[in-house]
Amino acid sequence: MTDGLLTAIVCLGLASSLAAQSPIRFRDVTAQTGIAFRHTDGGSGRYWIVETVSAGLALFDYDHDGLIDLFFLNGAPLPGAKAGPPPTHALYRNQGGLRFADVTRPAGLNKSTYGLGVAAADYDNDGDADLYLNNFGQNLLFRNNGDGTFADVTGKSGTARGGKVGAGACFLDVENDGDLDLYVANYLKFSYQGHAPVMVRGVPMYRTPSAYAPEPANLFRNNGDGTFTDVSEESGVGRHAGWGMGAVSADYDNDGDADLFVANDVAENFLFRNDGTGRFEEAALAAGFAFDLHGNAQGSMGVDCGDYDNDGWLDFYQTSYQGQHAILYKNLGNGAVEDVSFRTGAAAGTIPHVTWGCALADFDNDGHRDIFVACGHLQVNIERLDDRTSYKARNLLLRNTGKGTFVDVSREAGDGLAVCESSRGAAFDDLDNDGDLDVVVLNSRAPPTILRNDSQTGNHWLQVELRGVKANRDGVGARVAVVAGDLRLVDEVHSGRGYQSHYGTRLHFGLGKRPRVERIEVRWPGGGTDLLDQVAADRRLVVVEGSTRGESAR
Repeated sequence: MTDGLLTAIVCLGLASSLAAQSPIRFRDVTAQTGIAFRHTDGGSGRYWIVETVSAGLALFDYDHDGLIDLFFLNGAPLPGAKAGPPPTHALYRNQGGLRFADVTRPAGLNKSTYGLGVAAADYDNDGDADLYLNNFGQNLLFRNNGDGTFADVTGKSGTARGGKVGAGACFLDVENDGDLDLYVANYLKFSYQGHAPVMVRGVPMYRTPSAYAPEPANLFRNNGDGTFTDVSEESGVGRHAGWGMGAVSADYDNDGDADLFVANDVAENFLFRNDGTGRFEEAALAAGFAFDLHGNAQGSMGVDCGDYDNDGWLDFYQTSYQGQHAILYKNLGNGAVEDVSFRTGAAAGTIPHVTWGCALADFDNDGHRDIFVACGHLQVNIERLDDRTSYKARNLLLRNTGKGTFVDVSREAGDGLAVCESSRGAAFDDLDNDGDLDVVVLNSRAPPTILRNDSQTGNHWLQVELRGVKANRDGVGARVAVVAGDLRLVDEVHSGRGYQSHYGTRLHFGLGKRPRVERIEVRWPGGGTDLLDQVAADRRLVVVEGSTRGESAR
């Protein structure tokens, strides 16, 4: 069987079953969006390992018009690549109606660097979102000028971290002082000189990450004046070397400070538990996050968090390598988590594939978080060695039944789940402001995929955007609790999550058939709390710290 034929069978296996229905429906609208971006990994046929892990993307409103814009990371030519116009990253401005305009050049973001991870946040508290790019090579910090343009302030800021292979990045306030600090994961120690080709049964392949030494992460403390200080060692973060991939900062133990979950490839994961002063203890083994339920380390890729069972504690979903299952870690509320992937169905369909971007998000607004998983192998020749998988694959959608279990509805969820590419980063937000979450997927060596949520459930929803005053402007690290009848929901504001991506600064709550929220509680970083009562559903709400009422967003 030829490589192309196997890929076609894997991908077309979905098409025959699309006549069935699912409460969640996604339509592939990529061709209608005006997006012309195409990803490159800079490959030259020499099989440099950095090609396999590129790249993430960011969804954020860079110009404050109430519409979520798209930023795609791109690769850059590696040794041996054919000469030509250098590829650049791309910023697309949302024009409404799921139409986007390429504003990369006028925004000042037309840079050619080897992008791997990205995070967005208002690090200088001036009212607009800035961008940090975690690259192979020197990293970049772009300050948003507030007029549609960005300025490269990397040198002044002290965040360049040059010469390493990047991964996920997170803005977070490690000591709750109102300034956002910056966590920067690193993948491995790589040099062109140390590269050697690998042949498996006569087939060229990429080397395993374990052939390279692991790399500690960096933590930069915000000095409050536009500059950062590298506090990796004194914080404890830099004392642990790992093959870092995706990362998310979240208060998993509900003690009011920002912890860090880091997915490590080919080794145990990290959980950096914050003591409240910005010093971290690595506690993944004791907490149950280091390994899967069998005690095995995985080829971990991305990690996201959300309260899938509505018990008030953030749970974690981690993607993995082929032959391993993606993991749902249930938060037990006592400082520990438990791998409940198989008993909940949260691992369904993941074992044959390499899995990357992911989300715990409510796509049908029924009040229960579903799971989206981006799939695609990293070995471009994998079909020649293994007929159980393929380089290109369809993505997965697991619907939360509301009873503590998930059902694979990928085959009934519309033509958006029939798309077959080798996907990497995935990001999720309401792109058309119609009250449900859409999906953007960055595909390796291909154009992206834009999925419009066409679910017609009649369910209600609420979106909450925060404006910090004493806390950081974006409210990163703030926890929002929503009470609507018998429904109790919690979420946090994150900057950087999933597979080396950024999304979801505007919190989204599905409410089912409940038309009103009786109570919203916002717990800000640093300890302040705001309460709002009797809020109508089906609206976007902006909550300013210190206010007892929210303002409807335009």
